[in-house]
Amino acid sequence: MKTINRISFLTTVLLLAFTIQSSYAGNSEKSRKSDQQDYITIKGKVVDAETGEALVFATVAVTESNVAIITNIDGEFTLKVGNALISKDLEVSFLGYKNKVVPISSMRDNGYKNMISMESAPIPIKEVIVRPLDPDLIVENAIYKISRNYESIPNLMTAFYRETIRKNRSYVSIGEAAVEVFKAPYANDMRFDAARLYKGRKSTDVARMDTVLFKLQGGISNTLDLDIVKNTELILTIDAMKSYDYSLTSVIEIDGRPHYVINFIQKPNVDIPLFVGTLFIEVESGAISEAEFGLNLSDKAAATSIFVRKKPIGMEVTPELVTYRTKYREQNGKWYFAYSRAEVKFKVNWKKRLFNTYYTTMSEMAITDRTDQEVIKFAGKEKLRYSDVFSEKVSDFTDPEFWGDYNVIEPDQSIESAIRRLSRKLKFSDRDDLNK
Repeated sequence: MKTINRISFLTTVLLLAFTIQSSYAGNSEKSRKSDQQDYITIKGKVVDAETGEALVFATVAVTESNVAIITNIDGEFTLKVGNALISKDLEVSFLGYKNKVVPISSMRDNGYKNMISMESAPIPIKEVIVRPLDPDLIVENAIYKISRNYESIPNLMTAFYRETIRKNRSYVSIGEAAVEVFKAPYANDMRFDAARLYKGRKSTDVARMDTVLFKLQGGISNTLDLDIVKNTELILTIDAMKSYDYSLTSVIEIDGRPHYVINFIQKPNVDIPLFVGTLFIEVESGAISEAEFGLNLSDKAAATSIFVRKKPIGMEVTPELVTYRTKYREQNGKWYFAYSRAEVKFKVNWKKRLFNTYYTTMSEMAITDRTDQEVIKFAGKEKLRYSDVFSEKVSDFTDPEFWGDYNVIEPDQSIESAIRRLSRKLKFSDRDDLNK
């Protein structure tokens, strides 16, 4: 594995540009008309049956369809279901819990929050059918079976994307978009994933940025890179395995199937920052269904050089937290990319200033629908690029009905309140401009 490949992959996971504060203006939104359909709106919350604790990032899917969404950090979801699917069921899955199936017809809509309780399903290792329990062999097997377990033909996916920037505890930028994703076959290394913007909105409070304006570069493209089964360079190749130590910690149930829980960390003699995390590998198929990982920040100077594109003189920037999450969904024996999330926290220190400032960026993408029929690769001019700053490609938002029948990740309470605050600020700003 070449060093240049390591750095290349890391810099495409998340790039953050620092620029001196300047005037800000978003470009007009690119939008297309879509066919409207009648639907019902189901709101719910997924919790642990015993403790009542919210289950974060649980998958909520309509059976016998490609429609799905992810719960937010409060365990809440909103799912818009077309009339043609009302006779189906909702199937909820979460790692370490038994699947829960609920008839859609039994759930109330019109804003009522349905409570869905999940029962835990621990599986002792001794109860798993006798298989090789060497963690290195389990990971090797997962790598060899990628072409078998994941889709071999292109898919066109519909996705919801959100990115946020917080200064200390306050949100200063929120952006959301509906995007279309061209998902290349997993068995073809020469065909790459791509995304194009369908509809988006943003709200940014430049005044609260203080003296620094953060720009999250390539957010949408980079969330696709977190599909580590497609982009295997640093974790899921036989060569990459030489840089890691693996351990089997337990076996748990996900989506009704037993999974190995494999922890990995870079070897002590590897001096380039790599990753530390957990792989969830289905016992029967050897497929990786989830991954949680982060960048090893023991060498802060090396990690800083990866993330900071440019910064003002006199500023020190240090990454404090770099975490990623990726999920897949199985249908008819094949596994599909379903969700990814990146969160990076930076400490910003100016010389001659008494207190530090912390900025936290988050970007996430959830696949809400897909098809493998009549899939055409996107034209070059339509593709979003790594150099794109999403917030510069969409306009401000104030319309609460903006998404219509589109499925989105329910905002948690803090994001929801921030959207209201930023929207009010935008309205007042527009009113002031009219009065001038």
